[in-house]
Amino acid sequence: MNARSIFEQLMKQAAGGGRQGGGLDVQKLMGSVSSSLGGGSTSSGRKGQESGVDMKSLLGGGALGMLVGSKRGRKLGGKALKYGAIAGVGMLAWKAWQNARDGQSADEAREGRPMERLAGQSQEERSLELLQAVIMAARADGHIDDQERALITEQIDALGADAELHDWVERQLQAPLDAEALARQADSPQAAREMYLVSVAVIDDQNPMERAWLDQLADALGLEAALKAELERQAVEAEG
Repeated sequence: MNARSIFEQLMKQAAGGGRQGGGLDVQKLMGSVSSSLGGGSTSSGRKGQESGVDMKSLLGGGALGMLVGSKRGRKLGGKALKYGAIAGVGMLAWKAWQNARDGQSADEAREGRPMERLAGQSQEERSLELLQAVIMAARADGHIDDQERALITEQIDALGADAELHDWVERQLQAPLDAEALARQADSPQAAREMYLVSVAVIDDQNPMERAWLDQLADALGLEAALKAELERQAVEAEG
């Protein structure tokens, strides 16, 4: 599967949407959080090489080409989607964790590395987890019909999904909504925080069904109330 490539493209498109709105500065955030982790050089080129994410491209990008473009009542590029939370998912989730701990340091070995600091198979697996969370969140309002499922699959294919990922996406669009099953896919506490953050990014918390899904997912992921609230705050603040 090529989940990493697809999710990187979504991050780039999200960065473009968020920057147009005057929100998240992904490069600045990468430097800030990397310094707190003792990650050495904070230059965009160096970090891009280490993580597998091309920071120069990430900071550009056009209109948001999200899977959830077909969601009922939302237009591609609508402000209901919190672009910045997708663009800087790993670093924002880590920042939320630190804030919830009143700035206390945390150990990557125990917590897991942020998405942007992963490489190779680890980044591929995390990308798949986050794509699954996005798809489940996109379905949370219960209004995706067969035509919309086909459109979402077409959007993924247009981003270059291989045959294996295409089939995987179709299975996710048909699978029962199960917060516990989704939470079991998290490979670390950091992955759990990122999965919740991307879910917040594509959900309208004013919709009772979507709000209920977020609450179920937070419980399944074992997120404490303070951390849950901080992740949601980070998603909003990423838009500026």
